[in-house]
Amino acid sequence: MKKLVTLLIVVLLVSCKDEKPSIHLTPALPKIIYEYGFKLNDFKVINDTIKSGENFSEILDRHHIDYPKVLEIVTKIKDTFNVRRMKSGIPYTILAKKDSTEKAQVFIYKHSKVRYTVVDFKDSIVTAYNAKKPVKTVVKTASGVITNNLSEAMDKEGLNPYLAYELSDIYAWTIDFFRLQKNDKFKLIYEQLYINDTIPVGIGDVKAAYFEHGGKPFYAFRYLADSTLNIHDYFDNDAKNLRRQFLKAPLKFKKITSRYNLRRRIAYYGNKIRAHKGTDFAGPVGTPIMSTANGTVTESRYKGGNGNYVKIRHNGTYSTQYLHMSKRAVKVGDVVKQGEVIGYVGMTGNTGGPHVCYRFWKNGRQVDPLRQKLPAAEPMKETIKPTYFNFVESLKNEIDAVDYPTQNTQISIQE
Repeated sequence: MKKLVTLLIVVLLVSCKDEKPSIHLTPALPKIIYEYGFKLNDFKVINDTIKSGENFSEILDRHHIDYPKVLEIVTKIKDTFNVRRMKSGIPYTILAKKDSTEKAQVFIYKHSKVRYTVVDFKDSIVTAYNAKKPVKTVVKTASGVITNNLSEAMDKEGLNPYLAYELSDIYAWTIDFFRLQKNDKFKLIYEQLYINDTIPVGIGDVKAAYFEHGGKPFYAFRYLADSTLNIHDYFDNDAKNLRRQFLKAPLKFKKITSRYNLRRRIAYYGNKIRAHKGTDFAGPVGTPIMSTANGTVTESRYKGGNGNYVKIRHNGTYSTQYLHMSKRAVKVGDVVKQGEVIGYVGMTGNTGGPHVCYRFWKNGRQVDPLRQKLPAAEPMKETIKPTYFNFVESLKNEIDAVDYPTQNTQISIQE
């Protein structure tokens, strides 16, 4: 009997071992994707780019929206989104029905990686609104030792070239970036902006900077010294304002192609002396031109060799003029602030290439702005200084602790 029981157990074990357990696989659920305020899984998503000469009506017609509906959409959204200002090369997204009609339901115009406009016409009510993608700010540091060329060096180190322009703006009246010396050094604490946590979309504020030029140290800390104006300035470690009453240049990204020169000879005119009483800053057509100081517009017109130009009176001593604009953005009598856009780079009047000729008057006489000892901006109030010194203490310790790159990875800087 024992042998029989043992035999039965062995048979059962063997049979169980040979049986394969049945496996029930649950189908993987599709990943739910939300973007631009929509559940993209509910639509057919079509990404494209506006072609040269293409308009809003043609795009929607291609996606099965007839002309009367297009006209209704354009009329209802005109206060939010002017379809005539759409530019070729700008990406857009169509959210269409997931049925056989594939009829467009939503149009999304992407002004930049961050800003976009949504035109929603999937229901009887047409709506349009502007929005931004969430931006994450990460504080980073950078440093370098000057050897050669700024743009090449920034690119080599994977740094945003905009940082170089920020440096030149911060130290515009402290350091001559056209005469940097080998082994000059810099350090930065700045904000890097990201969308979707990993996609860089630009630079935020430079919180602190250090520049060693000719062996001399220059600190700069971003600080709101006057809350009534709500304007941040850069101050040094002694609380002195690094800014002047005037910007150094009317363009954000500045490149001087011709300086103020009363004895300039021009081959085109038989090598005769033709005084150049302006400073030429080159830039692509359409580059914004800024007023270099607060003031009132006294002239805004087209005239002969000047082309489109704007002239601004800043006070009883100083006036400035901006020539060859493609388009003027202010009119006579307008009050403008330092840094405000007053027009755009062009080639109107007598000019061989796109640039702005910047002219500077002192007591009614044209002078070289780069050689003027211009007045400083408003100094920091004495009552604010203790708060400022307390604020910058940790920033100074942090920037002092930033290491310079090794010999093989030196960042080169030269404007």
